[in-house]
Amino acid sequence: MQNLPFRRFPNTRLRRLRTRPFARVLTAETTLSVRDLILPLFICENEETQRDIPAMPGIRRVPLNALTQLAKQINRLGIPALALFPVIAPAIKTPYGLEARNPDGLIPRAVRQLKKTVPALGLITDLALDPYTSHGHDGVTDARGTVLNDGTLALLRDQALCLAEAGSDILAPSDMMDGRIGFIRAALEAAGFTDTLLLSYAAKYASAFYGPFRSALGSRANLGTRDKRGYQMDPANSDEALHEVAMDLNEGADMVMVKPGLGYLDIVHRVKTQFGVPTLAYQVSGEYAMLKLAGQANNNEAELFLETLLAFKRAGADAILSYYALTAARLLGSV
Repeated sequence: MQNLPFRRFPNTRLRRLRTRPFARVLTAETTLSVRDLILPLFICENEETQRDIPAMPGIRRVPLNALTQLAKQINRLGIPALALFPVIAPAIKTPYGLEARNPDGLIPRAVRQLKKTVPALGLITDLALDPYTSHGHDGVTDARGTVLNDGTLALLRDQALCLAEAGSDILAPSDMMDGRIGFIRAALEAAGFTDTLLLSYAAKYASAFYGPFRSALGSRANLGTRDKRGYQMDPANSDEALHEVAMDLNEGADMVMVKPGLGYLDIVHRVKTQFGVPTLAYQVSGEYAMLKLAGQANNNEAELFLETLLAFKRAGADAILSYYALTAARLLGSV
């Protein structure tokens, strides 16, 4: 204790910095703002498929004809970007997920619509096959149901070019196939899409927290009892996440994602500290549902969500995907 470089009690009373609200503001080490938020949206074809999502209280699928009005509201609140996910009819899901590369598909039409009506909003589009495959996996499978890494790459490339052509600002490969970032980047460069950003889901774990998301997309029933542990990361591993990030950056990723969020803040911190690149985190559907229920039970929903969003920033996240972003933006705009 004699060698400590600071004075001891009573000369130092740390509570002095906490007593007054203005002092807490001035000395806050981490801040959370609307500019840190990205809102994920589930896009559907029409009002008939709009429906509430039971596992995610307060979240609804958004039909195309209501998308522009919502996007304008989001833009006014100052949220800089949206992440779009498709809810498509089971009838057009196939083993190869070919609807993913349809230029007149749901997401390309949504992107074109938003670029015409709310051009200031950044648009992030998911790059994976699971919303489009009849088996619910993120890639094509063989006769035994094994997901084929190399056989999936060409389909991801085609999907990437389709979404870039529609006007997507950021493509977000979430499939976890090895080598897909380099494959997609080369295709984008060759096609002249040199300014299209790649946000790699570099550290995406095989998590139990994805359940409500799969229900929202309608892919959970297709997946059945199968899981994605053969290509998504083992929750036990941390060093492997750094390996994944290094590979994807080397292949041409502009930003990286850690998913899920709350249980993986150590990964967010390690990635940001190690690489110093734009690092995003995803407060996933299961986390949202868990916090929502806890907040309702204890009448402190807003405090819970804002505290956890701040924790993402403190860990090193530059931006956070959260289903609570719309409500958080209103709360942050009022303080």
